[in-house]
Amino acid sequence: QVQLVESGGGLVQAGGSLRLSCVTSGGTFSTSAMGWFRQAPGKEREFVAAISWNGAVTYYKTSVKGRFTISRDNAKKTAYLQMNNLQPEDTANYYCASRPYVPARGADEFDDWGQGTQVTVSN
Repeated sequence: QVQLVESGGGLVQAGGSLRLSCVTSGGTFSTSAMGWFRQAPGKEREFVAAISWNGAVTYYKTSVKGRFTISRDNAKKTAYLQMNNLQPEDTANYYCASRPYVPARGADEFDDWGQGTQVTVSN
């Protein structure tokens, strides 16, 4: 049973930064692609970023490209999402997810999910 636990969310002012972490257990992290999604109240869950099993391939939502960076540390079985220049529209609950090897942009393409961590960006 794969478990994913996110952390690092919080309240930050516009222009600030946060780094989210996703620690995994019970699976084979080194052969898993990882993704980050977010869901704001009243909105559908949306793709944010994804990274391949070896870190060689990354995908980003257009609006976060240049501000967010996804990375991974296979030795620590942890994926990260560095978020810089945060804006109020980035406010959401952020989820990490995993799937075998190849990254994807669709939520339905990921197998396992964490419980989420809340990110709130104030003006």
